Amino acid sequence: MDGLIFNTEDIYTLVGTELMRRRGREFSDALKDAVMGLSPRATFETMIRWHALSDTWEAMREESNEVFIGLFPGHLRIMPGLVELLDALETAGIPKSIATGSGRKLAEVCLASFALAERFRFVLTADEITHGKPHPEIYLTAAKRLALRPQEILVLEDSRNGCLAAAEAGAFAVAVPGQHSRDQDFSAAALVIDHLADRRLYEVLGIGPTPSE
Repeated sequence: MDGLIFNTEDIYTLVGTELMRRRGREFSDALKDAVMGLSPRATFETMIRWHALSDTWEAMREESNEVFIGLFPGHLRIMPGLVELLDALETAGIPKSIATGSGRKLAEVCLASFALAERFRFVLTADEITHGKPHPEIYLTAAKRLALRPQEILVLEDSRNGCLAAAEAGAFAVAVPGQHSRDQDFSAAALVIDHLADRRLYEVLGIGPTPSE
């Protein structure tokens, strides 16, 4: 979801910057890279260790949610090419779901803003799994819910941690690096594309034409 359906990585940068500002710390690029794609718990535990904070991860999560929800009305956007890709998948009868490292609350708020939830079979969040990305649990669980083998699933990811999780699960991992992740290592991905309207994605899926054609 984050960075693929919505530009939430932009908002998370603002949220992380604000959380650290309140504590007299910096949300550096290195810290941002370290937490991208992680579950909420892993994200905030990393922040706490990084800056030797006294906060609990639960308290930071609640504070982060409040800051995020306060910001997204003026910042949240769907990513270019998303609607056209969903239309093409639905025309082709290819099932799709969301497997996100975000929590249930934020996922529902974001999806409701654009009435997107009903376009997916299900939304699997960090709240329903034990091990967050880069552990493969979330994609193994998604495959089970879809009644498919992991090898029959294509996963779109914008982070190294997400691609590692998908590849370890046995799925076909497609990296779509964004401005916040373009310098990460995507060697675990089977394919790296430029955006959701990339013709190579449509070719791999066997759908088309691409939005630009």
